[in-house]
Amino acid sequence: MPKKVRIALDAMGGDFGPSVVVPGAAVALTRHPDSEFLLFGDRALIDPELEKHPALKAASRVIHTDVAVSMHDKPSVALRRGRKTSSMWLAIDAVKKGEADVAVSAGNTGALAAMARFCLRMLPGIDRPALAAIWPTARGDSVVLDLGATIGGDAHHLVALAVMGSALASVLFDLERPTVGLLNIGVEEIKGREEIREAAELLRAMNLPQLEYIGFVEGDGIGKGAADVIVAEGFSGNIALKAAEGTARQITEFLRSAMSSSWRAKIGYLFARNAFKALRDKLDPSKSNGSVVLGLNGIVVKSHGGTDAEGFAYAVDVGYEMARDDLINKIKQMLNRDSNAPAQAQTSQEAVS
Repeated sequence: MPKKVRIALDAMGGDFGPSVVVPGAAVALTRHPDSEFLLFGDRALIDPELEKHPALKAASRVIHTDVAVSMHDKPSVALRRGRKTSSMWLAIDAVKKGEADVAVSAGNTGALAAMARFCLRMLPGIDRPALAAIWPTARGDSVVLDLGATIGGDAHHLVALAVMGSALASVLFDLERPTVGLLNIGVEEIKGREEIREAAELLRAMNLPQLEYIGFVEGDGIGKGAADVIVAEGFSGNIALKAAEGTARQITEFLRSAMSSSWRAKIGYLFARNAFKALRDKLDPSKSNGSVVLGLNGIVVKSHGGTDAEGFAYAVDVGYEMARDDLINKIKQMLNRDSNAPAQAQTSQEAVS
């Protein structure tokens, strides 16, 4: 019988805690019956939700703690108050101890990145974590990072992101040499901040065998799928992510309003509803939910804090696939493939929350 994938859940994370995490895990279990769950959090809140999902209850174990990281806690505060006791820390620590293959949390992004880094430590040659997500584009999917694990960074940090992103794309998309672009305000070499221009020079000069650097990519190039991997520092990457999610919701509302504006529109919708459903699914941010915290000695997945159960299930799906694909060992191999691996980056600044 194949080895089960053990998934540790921060049941108290996100805007809604167990009321979303538990039913989300139940949905994920139907898709991946070979999963087992460790749920960390307040048993008084978790158990009533588990009673509604007998199959999940049978495949789960609850580890009680009444300490939870607030969505508004600064990373330093979360580490001071929640280290070794909070539901977030305990879920991550389960990965470190080998009790779980992956940890999933919808909690505070900055706190998650800080705790994961402190608990799991970084891979050799990588100084700080990055949030990477699969981004649906016009030509398929791309990997985009950093989406807000840390703010700022010098040229060496951007090069490290390029290497980690290309390693992830190689695993996910089965690409020997993914194309990589740097997110910038223009494609001309003279544009952008000094760190971005310097990173471009480094990537060209290093000519790494595991990636093909194609130059700068503007914001609209993300949706076009201009590269297999789009690299941005965390501040601009997080803004790009939130802008894309807001635009997707806006388009969905426009379509819904247009399709109900008249009886002719309603009839037209009946004929085209399958096409509109496909478009709605493509635009639905919950269906691309789940960012991988790259650079760690373990797999940690960040779910959107305000997601629903279906969206959280997609984040669990990401963690399941990463564990099944042995992501960490494959990334280690990619990072060690070339002796010119990027130098460690500067000390991490406070994370985006």
